[in-house]
Amino acid sequence: MPKAYWVTTYRAINDTDKMQAYSALAGPAIQAGGGRFLARGTAAKAFENGIAQRVVLIEFDSVDQAVATHDSPAYQAALKALGGGADRDIRIVEGV
Repeated sequence: MPKAYWVTTYRAINDTDKMQAYSALAGPAIQAGGGRFLARGTAAKAFENGIAQRVVLIEFDSVDQAVATHDSPAYQAALKALGGGADRDIRIVEGV
C-alpha cells in the first residue's frame, strides 16, 4: 500500500495567537494518528503562483490513515482553535 502525504500550504496567517493554539493541539493529534512531520516552515523559494509562506508536509502509512487523522476528534478540536486564524489549503495525496 502506498504511503500518503498531507500537504498544507498557507496563503496567510491572520492571527498568530490562534495559530499557536492550533499548533499546540494539531501536532500531538497528527502524531497520535501516525503522522510523521517531514517538513514545516516558511517556503525556501516559491515559483509560478506560489506564495513564500508556511508549508507543512506530513507522511502517513496510507490515505485512509491520513483522512482518519484529519477527521479525528483531536484534530477537529485543533481546527476549532484555529478558527479564522489562517487562510490555507490542505491536500492529501497518495505516494508513488
